[in-house]
Amino acid sequence: MRTPEQLAAAVGEAMYANDPAVRDFMQIELLACEPGRAVMRMKVRAPMLNGHRICHGGLIFTLADSTFAYACNSRNKVTVAAGCSIEFLKPGQLDDVLTCEGVEQVLQGRHGIYDMKVTNQDGEVVAMFRGKSASLQGTVLPEGA
Repeated sequence: MRTPEQLAAAVGEAMYANDPAVRDFMQIELLACEPGRAVMRMKVRAPMLNGHRICHGGLIFTLADSTFAYACNSRNKVTVAAGCSIEFLKPGQLDDVLTCEGVEQVLQGRHGIYDMKVTNQDGEVVAMFRGKSASLQGTVLPEGA
């Protein structure tokens, strides 16, 4: 039987293997998936820039939303977003390396609240994201796997 840490890592690996939007299109790396926590990283590339020559906010949102997904599914319960909000605090620049850490704040019954902090390579906060999760029936990995 796996420890909660081993299960979370296996869930993260399985989700990442089946997540071409994150892995291939956005080129987001999964750095950690632990019980109630995930860390992902993305380099800002030229196609990600908007008309102001800064990283498109929707792509920063995608990094945060993806990290949220990995954090809230880390306990091997199929979980989706029920709502979220984001505050953009600093623009992402070309070649910035953005890291998002998502941490579970509360998990009660089927619902959880998670906070994501997106920082650049200098440790400056680029955005803060809060998500509310809702668990559905089923598991990411088969029971007992």
